[in-house]
Amino acid sequence: MATILGIDYPTLWFLVVGALFSGYAILDGFDLGAGAWHLFLKKEESRRIALNAVGPVWDGNEVWLVIGGGALFAGFPILYASMFSAMYIPFMLFLFALIFRAVSIEFRSKEQMKWWRKTWDISYSVSSILMALLLGVVVGNILQGVAIGPDFEFQGHWTVFLNPYAILVGITTLALFMMHGAIYLAMKTEGKLFERVNNLLKKSIIFFVATYSIVTLYTLIYLPHLSDDLTENAALLIVPLLAFLSIANVPRLVSKRKYVHAFLFSALSMSFLLILVAIELYPVMIFSTIAPEYSITVYNAASSEKSLGIMLLMTVIGAPLVITYTVFVYKTFWGKVKMDETSY
Repeated sequence: MATILGIDYPTLWFLVVGALFSGYAILDGFDLGAGAWHLFLKKEESRRIALNAVGPVWDGNEVWLVIGGGALFAGFPILYASMFSAMYIPFMLFLFALIFRAVSIEFRSKEQMKWWRKTWDISYSVSSILMALLLGVVVGNILQGVAIGPDFEFQGHWTVFLNPYAILVGITTLALFMMHGAIYLAMKTEGKLFERVNNLLKKSIIFFVATYSIVTLYTLIYLPHLSDDLTENAALLIVPLLAFLSIANVPRLVSKRKYVHAFLFSALSMSFLLILVAIELYPVMIFSTIAPEYSITVYNAASSEKSLGIMLLMTVIGAPLVITYTVFVYKTFWGKVKMDETSY
């Protein structure tokens, strides 16, 4: 099997896909978190400022989702087919929420009527909350396992994704995004709105710490197989330790009003948590709850080595372009939000 630096192609592509979805979670995560808080901002001007905080970057952030989905389909077509068959409903709900969020942002300020703006405010906030919840539900189902049978076909009922663990992971994901989004809004606002956002941020930290503690305890008790690699290789315990320290550092930095640093550590927390998910799964990508031999792995789900090799070359060329574009956009729109005639 072909390798690069001793790492085989399927594993490399697993890392690429993971990096892309991590980028999406970090970047669009604060958009979704800001949207989840939108209805808590009562004044018209406050809502406009919050929208303009994410306005220049939200659509660019979603590029990472598109690229990640394409990379998943190209690199692991069997996983893509099985996963969408098993979780068709949550993925379709996610797609509808994605559409309504975009429409809400663009349509909200097109008319002056109060009912018009209130309708799109509700649509924007609800769709943001739903997207965050559904992302967590998908991750929860992947961690817990899915009823995959022979030929990697889904053999469960369509409601199977609504299980307690997946819902708990969904709520935890929402809490994490709300904390991430509140930090971002604190970076972009000032005056009374800043103080309001800062109060919401403190509540979101408590919300996330509580839900994260519960989901961690649940995982250790009821899904012990996920910690097998950690117990067998003590060196890997550095990842959950770094995740814990990173999460703990967020409230410390917020209390000192170092919001840029808090945002970076919030992003690091997401990265470490997703790395931990990858460690817990690898080389399995979806556990089969029917029989272990039916599980989908990076090897039985991967495309041909030639295809993976070509796509890895394209990644080496394309990744710097996407990163450069992202850095340019954030540098251009850095600083506090200033309202003008072009604002939402």
